Amino acid sequence: MNNKRKMYDDQFKARVALAAIKETETIAELSSRYNVHSTQIRKWKATFFENAAIVFGGDKDTAAENMALKDERDALHKRIGEQTMDIDFLKKT
Repeated sequence: MNNKRKMYDDQFKARVALAAIKETETIAELSSRYNVHSTQIRKWKATFFENAAIVFGGDKDTAAENMALKDERDALHKRIGEQTMDIDFLKKT
């Protein structure tokens, strides 16, 4: 038996989520038409609503980009602190 999970691209997920939002068909009908479990369609619909504000946010950074920038900034602050300690140590000797 093949237990490999199906991978769906973002456009497909958006199309299914929009169809669910329109509510012209039931979730069961959409599930049958797109061959996707109804729970998955509900999750994609919820994710779509959670991230809808990004569309109108203009050039604001996404949460993932903000996290990456924060991690990079923290690493740089740590390195600056280490270098400051090295300089202070070398000044004493």
